[in-house]
Amino acid sequence: MFCARCGAGIPDGNQFCIQCGQAVAGTPAGANAAPVPATPAMTGTVDASAPPIAVPMGDAPTSGKALGSMISGVFGLIFFLPAIAAIVLGHIARSDIKKSNGRLQGNGMATAGLIMGYGAFAFLPFILIIAAIAIPNLLRARMAANESSAVASIRTINVAETSYQSQYPSAGFTCRLESLGGSGSSPSVDHAQLIDDGLASGEKHGYRFLLRSCVNTETEHKYQVIAYPLVRNQSGKRTFCSDESGVVKAGEGESVEDCLESGESH
Repeated sequence: MFCARCGAGIPDGNQFCIQCGQAVAGTPAGANAAPVPATPAMTGTVDASAPPIAVPMGDAPTSGKALGSMISGVFGLIFFLPAIAAIVLGHIARSDIKKSNGRLQGNGMATAGLIMGYGAFAFLPFILIIAAIAIPNLLRARMAANESSAVASIRTINVAETSYQSQYPSAGFTCRLESLGGSGSSPSVDHAQLIDDGLASGEKHGYRFLLRSCVNTETEHKYQVIAYPLVRNQSGKRTFCSDESGVVKAGEGESVEDCLESGESH
């Protein structure tokens, strides 16, 4: 007997062709068919050595962490602290993108954020060195400016006291800075309008100003003015003082007597 499909010989008694599996004519319906080699799709198994099948996808979204890393990196170059966030977000974003198998984009943004973040750390030593040099110099310059302003203010008070005594001889020298300042339509004994309101308040450019020891008699007229820093070694170092003589002196202590007796003239 020969197979009607492939022509191969079929031994007697066989119900199927041994070559192609074709049923022999007269085989009862529902008889067992020849085994067909199983395929991966039929068995549900996947060949590990087979190349992956590309699945069509739309445009992958950009990782928010990658965008945050890049933005933090830009600000980190200016304010430094955001550089830490740029580094953390950059590493997390790159890890998420790698694990997403193409479902996330933004690797370039994350890399840029990491570069700027680490760059800020690389420049940190230079920034600290510059700050260590610049800050003390700026502090000294500010104190020198405040001290110069204090000397000028004391001279202004000396001139104002002299003018006040001339305008109001019955009052003599005043021990109230408010009496030398003030504003209004016309000067008065309580507000002579001889100094600005800032100086009349008793504080100006990091120094406090005081009038004291005023004496007004028929034979004697005296006053003392002192200026000392609000925060010593920050707003200023030296104390300045003067009296009715108009000589401005500088000392290291806060005592007006020490300043007047042993201070250096300016």
